[in-house]
Amino acid sequence: MRRYQKTDFPLVETRRHLETGPIVLVTSSWRGERNIMTMGWHMMMQFRPALFGCYIWEGNHSHELIRRSRECVINVPTADLVEAVVAVGNSSGRSSDKFATCGLTAAPATRVKAPLIDECYASFECRLADDSQIDEYGLFIWEVVKGHVASTVTEPATLHYQGRGQFRVAGRTLDLSERFLPQNL
Repeated sequence: MRRYQKTDFPLVETRRHLETGPIVLVTSSWRGERNIMTMGWHMMMQFRPALFGCYIWEGNHSHELIRRSRECVINVPTADLVEAVVAVGNSSGRSSDKFATCGLTAAPATRVKAPLIDECYASFECRLADDSQIDEYGLFIWEVVKGHVASTVTEPATLHYQGRGQFRVAGRTLDLSERFLPQNL
């Protein structure tokens, strides 16, 4: 096993090593208006029911749409969508339809009004489960009520943002499931 010599590291750069799961595209809809936002700050919180937490800045146009509708769709893009991911993140839904300007296709969800994104390999319909942390922390806690995943994608090349305009691409799976206790799988 290798040991590493470490040096002090600037705390403001912590995200370059501790950023959570893959970049997602969050879709919302409220009273005929729809939007997409790029998000990297999220986490699974519980498995049954599936609870998902995420930070949404109140200055983001999606914040108000999502807060009012109390629902959204978490869409998971792959590396081939990196240009759309950056374009969504660099634009405002207040002044444009991001689906049209970023070349993404909205598809109807089955349990919520927010749309799925056809180009994403996975989409998870969510309803707000707990709003107690929104005002103080911007933390939305969702229950995933329906999942849609392309069965043909077995090792998705997901994007993981590291700050400074840099992404890591995941995709290779290391299957060590036989080494785990069943309750830890």
